[in-house]
Amino acid sequence: MKTFTKCLVAALWSLALVWDASAAVRIKDVTSLEGVRDNQIIGYGLVVGLKGSGDTMRNSPFTEQSLQSMLDSMGVNVRNANLRTRNVAAVVVTANFPAFIKKGSRIDVNVSSLGDASSLSGGTLIATPLMGSDGKVYAVAQGGLAVAGFSEQGQAQSLSEGIATSGMIPNGAIVERELDDDFINLPSFVLQLSNPDFNTAVRIADAINAFSRERYGLMLAKERDFRSVVLQKPGRVSATRFIAQIEGLVIQPDTPAKVVVDERTGTVVIGNNVQISTVAVTYGSMVVRITENPVASQPQPFSRGGQTVVLPQTDITASQDGGSLSIIGGTDLQTIVSGLNRIGLRPSGVISILQTIKSVGALQAELVIQ
Repeated sequence: MKTFTKCLVAALWSLALVWDASAAVRIKDVTSLEGVRDNQIIGYGLVVGLKGSGDTMRNSPFTEQSLQSMLDSMGVNVRNANLRTRNVAAVVVTANFPAFIKKGSRIDVNVSSLGDASSLSGGTLIATPLMGSDGKVYAVAQGGLAVAGFSEQGQAQSLSEGIATSGMIPNGAIVERELDDDFINLPSFVLQLSNPDFNTAVRIADAINAFSRERYGLMLAKERDFRSVVLQKPGRVSATRFIAQIEGLVIQPDTPAKVVVDERTGTVVIGNNVQISTVAVTYGSMVVRITENPVASQPQPFSRGGQTVVLPQTDITASQDGGSLSIIGGTDLQTIVSGLNRIGLRPSGVISILQTIKSVGALQAELVIQ
C-alpha cells in the first residue's frame, strides 16, 4: 500500500511539473533589452527596365526631374529634351536597420511606387542612398525587384492579382555606416516587458536574483516598475554572455483577467484568469418565417369578360428555440467554457451573454469589445 501511494504521489508530481513547464516561458520571450532595437531608414530612387508599365512623365513630373538629374550626373544632357519613356518609375525605398550590424553587411529592402506606374515587375532599382532620421546615409540599395503581384491590361479587359506596385529586394542594401555601440561597456541593463505587469516584473527579478546569487553570489536584479527590470552586470563576465544567461531563465508570467470580443467576426477570447460569479442564464431566439405562395385565379368556363389574375397568398410562422435556464459560474477557464457550451450558443449568443453578465457585475474581468 505504501509503494502504491508513493507511485501515485510521484505520478501526480510529474503531472504538476509538466503543467508548470507548459505554462513557463523564457525571459527573452516576454522582454526586450532597452536600447537594442531596429532603426528605420528610407530613401528615394528610380526603378528602370520596366516593360511600359512605369510612370507617365506628364502625370509624375518628379520622375522626369529625377531622370534628368541622374542622366546629367552621368554626362548626358537632356534638359531640353521631351522625355516620354514609360520604363522608369519613382519609388520609395525602406528598410529596418538592425542593432549591432556591421559595415559591409546586407539587409533586405522594400520598394513601393510613388507615381502612377501600373507595375514594378521586372524592374531594377538603381543605387539609392538610405538615410536615418538624423539625415546620415547608413546603407545603399540596388538590385532587381521581386514582385509578387501582376497587372496586365488589354483594350477591353484587365487582370490583376496582388499588389504589383510594391516589391522587395532580398539582401538588396549594403551597410555603409555603423551605429555607435557602447553595449559591451554598459554597467547596467534594463529589461522592458512586452506585456507590462507588476507580478511578472517581480517574478523576473526573483528568477534572476535566484540565478545570480547561486552563480555569482550577488543579487543583480531589481524591479523598477511594472514595465521594466534593472540589471547590474557582474564584473567578471562579458555583457553578451551575461544577457544570454539571463534570457534563458524561465518564469511563469501573470496575465490580467480580460475578455476580448470582436463583433465583426464573432470571435471571443477569454483569458485564463477570468472568473464568473454564479448566475442563472436563459437564452432563446424567435425565428419568423414569411413565405409568399401566389395563386392564379381563372374565370369560369365559357364566361364572358373574365380574365386570369394572380392572387397573393402569404404564410407567416413563428418559432422560438432555447429558453432553458442554465447556471454558469466558475473560477477557472474550463468551468466557464463548459458552462457556456452547455447552453449550446453560437458566437453571437456568447457575446450577448457576456455583455449581460458584465452589466450585472458577475463577470470579474475587463470586457474589451472591438
